[in-house]
Amino acid sequence: MIQNEKEFKQKVQEIQNQPWYKKPIGFGIARVDRGQLDNSKILQATYPVVNWGENDGSAAVFLHCLNKSGAAVDCTKSELVCDTNEKFVSFALDCFAPYLDEAVGLNHKNVQVVRELEGKDISNYKAVFVFEDAKPLTVEAVYLKLYALSLGKANIRSLNIDGAFGLLENCAWSGTMPIELDWLRANEVSLKMTGQYPVLDMVDKFPRFLTHIIPAQNTRVLDTSKVRFGARLADGTTVMPGASYINFNAGTLGAVMVEGRISSSAIVGAGSDIGGGASILGVLSGTDGNPISIGENTLLGANSTTGIALGDGCIVDGGLAIFEGTKISINDENIKKLQQINTGLKLSNIIKAKELQGACGVHFRQDSLSGKIIAKRSEREIKLNKDLHD
Repeated sequence: MIQNEKEFKQKVQEIQNQPWYKKPIGFGIARVDRGQLDNSKILQATYPVVNWGENDGSAAVFLHCLNKSGAAVDCTKSELVCDTNEKFVSFALDCFAPYLDEAVGLNHKNVQVVRELEGKDISNYKAVFVFEDAKPLTVEAVYLKLYALSLGKANIRSLNIDGAFGLLENCAWSGTMPIELDWLRANEVSLKMTGQYPVLDMVDKFPRFLTHIIPAQNTRVLDTSKVRFGARLADGTTVMPGASYINFNAGTLGAVMVEGRISSSAIVGAGSDIGGGASILGVLSGTDGNPISIGENTLLGANSTTGIALGDGCIVDGGLAIFEGTKISINDENIKKLQQINTGLKLSNIIKAKELQGACGVHFRQDSLSGKIIAKRSEREIKLNKDLHD
């Protein structure tokens, strides 16, 4: 048993110097939900603590204790998923002995996790490590990466989650519980005859954001179905009911009002307002795989659509659809004004909208007489209602 913090640090250094050891970029211990018909099928992985680019000492201890407990520890691949057992817990508690005092342990959440495992049936707990940001190979690794995104430990669009849909099971979800659809079919008669058929909230491969993530104190989500797990909600974000939606690997960088759709891989800057029914196209919905960023203090009016990136201080009037190929008219005066705040921006009187990608201070409007879509220098400052986002 390790007696003090100095010995703990020495032990960590000893483990890290071993030839088999490799530092992970992310790790954690997950409780897994298994298939009701196929017990080997993992439907969901829940991480009480997610370590991403941090807590290297705990990673070393976990890998060392797995090794001692008889697990097949191979750090040469992009990820590692190991079953835990009583020996692993015992060895880990010995290593973490200097931190087991309750007052200290509260400041060491990985220690808390191990203490929670003590004396429990741990057949449904797995230790998961990601060593390289490669295409995920397991359900457990997908969930670890989705947690890292939703918790803001990894930036939106920064992680490789290619193939996640192929790994995750399409489940019926009742509260936080995933249920195999085949199990429901096999037991439908009995469940319905006995009044035990569950209330099903949805059928999807992804759970909802709020079933896994506790949001910031000043963040509001008025309908749990509106945010998918793997989305990122920065402090102060408000997601209204109705036409709003935030997909996985997408989200906000600051206080944002969301009444429209933020599709997969779309990012919205602080102070912006996505109006009712407005839509930001994602990589799965017509942007040729080019993810869209929306700058700070930008407004998408009600029922508008953008398929191009927008800079800071932009406005898209309600009902307008701006795509890369949309023809935009700009008069000479507004060309000059836009070029003053966008160094190097080349414009002419008629352009395609993609020529304004990422430009700041652009107001897209429709001429009510000619029907032409025009761009001008925005003259309005977008300000959110402070009371709604603090």
